[in-house]
Amino acid sequence: MADALRYFVVEADALPEVFRHVMHAKELLASGAAKSAAQAARMAGISRSAFYKYKDAVFTYNERGADRIITLHLVLQDRPGVLAPVIAAFYQAGANILTLNQNIPVSGAAPVSISASTDGMKGSMEELLSSVRAIEGVQSIENISGNPNQVQNAQSNR
Repeated sequence: MADALRYFVVEADALPEVFRHVMHAKELLASGAAKSAAQAARMAGISRSAFYKYKDAVFTYNERGADRIITLHLVLQDRPGVLAPVIAAFYQAGANILTLNQNIPVSGAAPVSISASTDGMKGSMEELLSSVRAIEGVQSIENISGNPNQVQNAQSNR
């Protein structure tokens, strides 16, 4: 089994100069000032190989938070009172619901999509999924987006 990833928060001035240049190149790409990685690297004063070597390992503190947003697709039985305990499970786990979309039920099943920030989670993602799976009326749960290491697809036949 591979070693778990470890992260450090380090003041930018303490980092080797190449890391600051990689961040500058990423900012140039994100803003549209550079049209390609090669152009961004050139504008930032580093080689393309240095950019590609570090681009996925160096990021701003806030940028990394995007990995902590998950989107789940649930199918719920179409009957009163099923969605409320699902929302309560997110609340109890410390996940902050960002968006919730419930579509019109078809054939007794209501599709629901929930996007949530996992920054404040008290337990693991598997614990949240287990608590949602245990709710009567939850037919299935599927990860639409988010870090696949955080959320694994889960199915229930309730």
